[in-house]
Amino acid sequence: MLVLGFIFAFFIGITLGLVGSGGSILTVPVLVYILGVDPKLATTYSLFAIAISSFIGSIRNLFLKQVDLSKLLDFGLPSIIMVFLTRQFILPLIPEEFQIGPWLIHQNVVLMVFFGLVMLFSAWRMIGYTHTSEQDRAKEVPRYIMVLQGALLGLITGVVGAGGGFLIIPALVNFYHMSMLYAVSTSLAIISLNSFFGLAGDLEKFHLFDWDVLGPYTSLLMLGMFVGFYVSRFFKSEQLKKGLGYLVLVIGLYVIIKEVVSF
Repeated sequence: MLVLGFIFAFFIGITLGLVGSGGSILTVPVLVYILGVDPKLATTYSLFAIAISSFIGSIRNLFLKQVDLSKLLDFGLPSIIMVFLTRQFILPLIPEEFQIGPWLIHQNVVLMVFFGLVMLFSAWRMIGYTHTSEQDRAKEVPRYIMVLQGALLGLITGVVGAGGGFLIIPALVNFYHMSMLYAVSTSLAIISLNSFFGLAGDLEKFHLFDWDVLGPYTSLLMLGMFVGFYVSRFFKSEQLKKGLGYLVLVIGLYVIIKEVVSF
């Protein structure tokens, strides 16, 4: 199973390089169901792997001048703050067990079901992605909407360990009217910042890391990401995003069904 998990890491990295999202939303299920990592620790593993790989990718994109720094600040700052607050103060408040009628439900089940629901929402956003019309490009978006979107992104990143590229890409394209090339590169930079700040709230878990698992996983994720950068030259990003959306849809349904049946 270890080898299978590492193979998945490579292909997940390819999706991250291709469409600027999907890396963390796919990483947690692989860590939990294939590599046997505890769900709470898996979110921290995911933040670490995505933080390192997306940071390296962002350095490459900065040198190519494909990152919109002003949008990175406008959209990224509220999400960064919310990620830290969520990991540091909100997540520890979630009870270890929930009593619902005759059922006693463990926190891990609740966390994975919520993650599955986030995956379904992610799939809907990616499958339903459309180009921005010229009429929409002329519209100004109130700043508070972008702040709220950034805060929502940070909340989701903090709870489930997902970088939120599935929220970032549509926002940058539909609200800021960025091209897919710049949206993917800027998304990767925001994901990197979010993941690093999420890790800042989990420093006490570092001594629990199994580096024999996390080290190769992160390395293969980065290798796959650069393969994705290269392969992206030959495909339309919109088609790739919809294909990834269907994959995330299937996995999200699997996660929810498995967790509901388990309790």
